[in-house]
Amino acid sequence: MMREKSTAETDSDSSSDRPVSKRLRELRHVWAYVRPYKLQLVGAALSLTVAAGAVLALGSGLRKLVDDGFRQGNAALLDTAVLLLLGVVVVMAVATYARYFLVTWLGERVVADLRRDVFDHVIKLSPGFFETTRTGEVISRLTTDTTLLQVVVGTTVPIALRNALMGAGGTALLVITSPKLTGLVFLVVPLVLVPITILGKRVRRLSRASQDRVADVSVFVDESVSNIRTVQAFTHEDVDRRRFCDRVENAFTVAIERTRMRSLLTAVVITLVFGAIAVVLYIGGHDVLAGRITPGELSAFVFYSVVVAGSVGALSEVVGDLQRAAGATERLVDLLATPPDIAPPAEPAPLPRPAAGRAAFESVVFHYPSRPETPALDGIDLDIDPGEKVALVGPSGAGKTTVFQLLLRFYDPSAGRIMLDGVDLCDAAPRDVRARIGLVPQEPVIFSDDAWENIRYGRPDAGDDEVLAAARAANAEDFLSALPHGFATYLGERGVRLSGGQRQRIAIARAILKDPAILLLDEATSSLDAESEKMVQAALAHLMAGRTTLIIAHRLATVMAADRIVVMDHGRVVDTGTHTELVARDGLYARLAALQFDEAKALEAPDAAAARRAAAAQ
Repeated sequence: MMREKSTAETDSDSSSDRPVSKRLRELRHVWAYVRPYKLQLVGAALSLTVAAGAVLALGSGLRKLVDDGFRQGNAALLDTAVLLLLGVVVVMAVATYARYFLVTWLGERVVADLRRDVFDHVIKLSPGFFETTRTGEVISRLTTDTTLLQVVVGTTVPIALRNALMGAGGTALLVITSPKLTGLVFLVVPLVLVPITILGKRVRRLSRASQDRVADVSVFVDESVSNIRTVQAFTHEDVDRRRFCDRVENAFTVAIERTRMRSLLTAVVITLVFGAIAVVLYIGGHDVLAGRITPGELSAFVFYSVVVAGSVGALSEVVGDLQRAAGATERLVDLLATPPDIAPPAEPAPLPRPAAGRAAFESVVFHYPSRPETPALDGIDLDIDPGEKVALVGPSGAGKTTVFQLLLRFYDPSAGRIMLDGVDLCDAAPRDVRARIGLVPQEPVIFSDDAWENIRYGRPDAGDDEVLAAARAANAEDFLSALPHGFATYLGERGVRLSGGQRQRIAIARAILKDPAILLLDEATSSLDAESEKMVQAALAHLMAGRTTLIIAHRLATVMAADRIVVMDHGRVVDTGTHTELVARDGLYARLAALQFDEAKALEAPDAAAARRAAAAQ
């Protein structure tokens, strides 16, 4: 019962899928997931520091190589300097290996833990949450947002720390090597930061726009492929092809603009940085000729200048990633902070054992979260005795399915109370309530697995013999055994390899295996052909035996055998009784019955006429 969203809302949701937040403090929430892994964290920090120090040590090695080896013409000193350089390189390589492995491990571990926590929380949220939140948005948070955090923890933050260390250390060594040239370098730094700041913002905006356009492509593909039968049935392939092409071209255009801007930024920064280095070489070269510094010191200074410039450039690039990760963290934290509308009380009331299967609605009023102005149920009273078979009938929107939703405690009533075996549902744990109820929906859910697991979904600890017995009782054993791999055959996404009747019988087998005290049948045979309906009705008869059963059905032939028929309209119970009693009262039920019986007569008329013609011919 999803509400229609306005264009503005949809656009807003779409853009929020790829957040950018300037509040980098949101990243502090990630620390809770990093903190448990102290040993890996210390190892990563140590290896990162050693790797940064080794890079800076190369400058000192370079100075020694030039001054003591080349300048003095001393072969022994040259050999020593080269060996020292090789030693530094080996240390740097080992430290880099350790850093890369440990920070990547941390990133993957944090994402795995975060995804687990988010899924654990989402799966507890009530259906009311998903009325006002797009499923695609939740999936985006579980995948895209957590992947952003993996990149930040495993790549961006280590890069930022490494470059911050090298930038600070390089700056200190620049000052030590030549204060004069250091001052010159710092005069150039603002010139480098200006294009990084201005063009960098433009690159980040285009990066976000590019992600939006790629998301548009993904959404369109998912919608078209998921509904491929409808697409082909309405020969809509050409239209969808054009629309997909438009989205792909939009994504390409934005991506190229982003690439162009990023290329411009890179070219400007390279020009300014290496231009500054050329100036430093010019001035430093004259200082070498004048004897104010040594060639080794100039070489080291140029090396440190490149290190500092590279560090500043790298830090400027990671800011955008950190902002996006902060936005992703903010969304994940908001999701984790969303409380379930339906939560077990601190001390749940135990349900009596054994289960009797008695249910009662007492003056129940209910509004769906997406339609707070219109009551779905408006003060209904309904008592259902153990073992009784009660049918709910009425026009669409009468509130029949809402009765099921409340009994399963997907929602709590706005007023009144619902009792199960004498216990108020609000005082009981939702899991305990649902454990006593079995549901066979109009559109049975078949998971992307084999028949064993689909039937065992009703009771995960059931053995194979119990699954086979449930399938036999649901008239499903024969067709499942005839599949290529029997019960182990993959049934396809949403059970696409099965017919409607076969899917329904698997759903019935699932309910039989669960062995509930109360059974809910929601239009369980409405979409089936006559032969499939006969098979399903036989399975349902076995399932309903000895159980309290609530039946929703528009076909009156399905409900005529019920112990009691409850007629609903506009969220109210307007009549109750047997089929004969309700027809005699000439109310809403009588009108519904007349419509169906007239339709049945119309369908039977051609057959009757044909029979009369055949008899006359004889």
